[in-house]
Amino acid sequence: MRAAAKHLIERYYHQLTEGCGNESCSNSWCASSAGFTRMDNNAAAVKALELYKLNAKLCDPHPSKKVTASAHLESSAHSNSACSNRKLNHKDVHSVRDNFKDVNYLTEEKVYEILNICGEKEDYSPLIRVLGRVFSSAEGLVQSFRRSKPHTKEELKSLQGKDEDKDEDEKESAACSATAMEEDSPASSSSSRLGEGSSGDNDVQKLGPDEVSVDIEAVRRVYERLLSNEKIEAAFLNALVYLSPNVELMENSNLHSPEYLEIALPQFCKAMSKLPLAALAKLARLWSHYSTEQIRRMVETFQQLITYKVISNEFNSRNLVNDDDAVVASTKCLKIVYYANVLGGDLDTEHNEDEDEEPLPESSELTLQELLGEERRNKKGPRVDPLETELGIRTNDCRRPLIAFEEFVNEPLNEVLEMDKDYTFFKVETENKFSFMTCPFILNAVTKNLGLYYDNRIRMYSERRITVLYSLVQGQQLNPYLRLKVRRDHIIDDALVRLEMIAMENPADLKKQLYVEFEGEQGVDEGGVSKEFFQLVVEEIFNPDIGMFTYDERTKLFWFNPSSLENEGQYTLIGIVLGLAIYNNCILDVHFPMVVYRKLMGKKGTFRDLADANPVLYQSLKELLEYEGSVEDDMMITFQISETDLFGNPLMHDLRENGDKIPVTNENRKEFVAQYAEYMLNKSVEKQFKAFRRGFHMVTNESPLKYLFRPEEIELLICGSRNLDFLALEETTEYDGGYNRDSRIIKEFWETLHSFGEEQKRLFLQFTTGTDRAPVGGLGKLKMIIAKNGPDTDRLPTSHTCFNVLLLPEYNNMEKLRERLLKAITYAKGFGML
Repeated sequence: MRAAAKHLIERYYHQLTEGCGNESCSNSWCASSAGFTRMDNNAAAVKALELYKLNAKLCDPHPSKKVTASAHLESSAHSNSACSNRKLNHKDVHSVRDNFKDVNYLTEEKVYEILNICGEKEDYSPLIRVLGRVFSSAEGLVQSFRRSKPHTKEELKSLQGKDEDKDEDEKESAACSATAMEEDSPASSSSSRLGEGSSGDNDVQKLGPDEVSVDIEAVRRVYERLLSNEKIEAAFLNALVYLSPNVELMENSNLHSPEYLEIALPQFCKAMSKLPLAALAKLARLWSHYSTEQIRRMVETFQQLITYKVISNEFNSRNLVNDDDAVVASTKCLKIVYYANVLGGDLDTEHNEDEDEEPLPESSELTLQELLGEERRNKKGPRVDPLETELGIRTNDCRRPLIAFEEFVNEPLNEVLEMDKDYTFFKVETENKFSFMTCPFILNAVTKNLGLYYDNRIRMYSERRITVLYSLVQGQQLNPYLRLKVRRDHIIDDALVRLEMIAMENPADLKKQLYVEFEGEQGVDEGGVSKEFFQLVVEEIFNPDIGMFTYDERTKLFWFNPSSLENEGQYTLIGIVLGLAIYNNCILDVHFPMVVYRKLMGKKGTFRDLADANPVLYQSLKELLEYEGSVEDDMMITFQISETDLFGNPLMHDLRENGDKIPVTNENRKEFVAQYAEYMLNKSVEKQFKAFRRGFHMVTNESPLKYLFRPEEIELLICGSRNLDFLALEETTEYDGGYNRDSRIIKEFWETLHSFGEEQKRLFLQFTTGTDRAPVGGLGKLKMIIAKNGPDTDRLPTSHTCFNVLLLPEYNNMEKLRERLLKAITYAKGFGML
């Protein structure tokens, strides 16, 4: 039954990708029909599975199409001595008879020799048997295609004949190279010659970090010749299924084809994922030299297997996707490709921010773990991926990968992942349970944000339990929350003074749940009061009149003011506010260039970061680099630059000692540009930024933030999405108190809201949710509720921003609804008790 199902799925796949061959075919799910829309291999594999489940129509192959499925069985059932019974004009005819039983491993020359002999009689069964024997033997496979002295062009030409087209299949060559990762044993490195067609000297010299003992180009040339024959491909599949349970690595081709999805590819992934760390790193280094198309094809291969397994199984809280060996193994293999993608991209491993000179202050009081005789939680430090450490790089070192990081995200996996369970496995770090949070590249921002939310909440609950224990042990009543009581008119003074005291006395309190109270107001903070608190603090802090940040009217972005009169403590407190916003899941209306988030993640700003931080300066420096005339004679600039202080007075700064005497020339202009960017983005604001980063890390130092997120995702966490899709919000909104989607007032409400301008829509969002930004994932992820608040009345609509609830009276007509709603969102400020 299983074999029959597999055969049908394969037929559907070939029907979708190749067609039946009948030009007048009317089957809408056949590639030969006139109206069929072509699809890639991944989409075809998924659709083939769906068609099988639906018992969709299958076309009969047209006589012009080749017979595929049974070819190997038919050919292997006869002619044990097909080649030996022929009279061939070949010098090795006697040594290759009896199905080449003396061939225990392969070289490029030997494969071509056997292929030519069998091709003369069009009987490939002896070659199929050789391939089956070698590829089902771990020892034979390790000894095959060993690197030797390079071939000359004449030798390659004689080997390949007229067949010069290269369809490089990176999967089999890389896997074969991985076979040699642990090969430095005498048995595998010094093998005997194979007849007169042997490749000669197989002694392996000491390999570099990204070198292997396999001749990859030879493997590619061989596969180009062999895999055009479907009978030979079937032999590979059968051999690999036999081989995979017994060895750690295997060689394969066409792993992305659907006939491999069920057995061969999962076995391949399981074998590769068991490699030792050093071998995985060598694979990543090797693959990093591959082309963009090769990397993309490997990504698609592993993604296809993950998607196939997710769609063909019903994963839920009882049947976790974390327990599926094939999905886990292919995700681990995808991690190797991910780091190859990073290594092969545009790397910057030099410009790193210096670590804080002083360690972050710890609480002066004992923690719960210390009271129980255990070590502090944060002694382990932030999590680092072992493969990242082995390779000596970080994701943030890559300015531009070979293919976009987004291509590594698997959306079907994200949909079935039980994040609460996955987070538990992530924290426990047990070998028995795999967590996809250890491979964050495969998760989208929404899923990672949920994992961060669980981490933050658990820390809050932990701090709360510790406080209760202190109360019992010490007999004094302590506050289980980070409570801030502030006056609206003095919000900066009240908030920052309080946070400064906490940061100095007991910084662990910053990891308690935030609870804000506005003096003289009755609102209870269930999240909404905190949202407004953050918004008001940000408005005050980033007011250009205060002078802590400068504002660029052209880019609409803020930057640290190098001439600010404020002390470092003020910037530390701003960093704390940003950290608290992430920690308490609040979105801030903050406008920084991307380089700020890169610097928070440990990377210094460079020339290319000026593109969004200071585009005018960037363009000027770019033109300087590209200038074809004499820079010294025509531009007459030196290594001294000018800037203005807080009061508009000009200030001069030497990029080098006596910079005013050093002209910029064609030879040193790159140095000038690099030092200019270094000064503007790093040195001039070093004091301010270090204080800012220190405050940010006071809250997030124990968080998996840096492990899970890239700089652009950190910006999304802090600022939310600027794209407001109110149609998506309408789709996900729920109703209460007697309203439903078809109620008259609800239809009129959405018609009114969609007619608002951009600014009015933001005011509505601010009124209802406490922020005018969309959460990570867009407005479709916002759970808004519209509840009935009585019959027609002159009262204004009200809201519970803590729970995203809009209380809407049932107004008699749309005009009144519009007038009341606009007045409510325009003049709303403050909190009261209803």
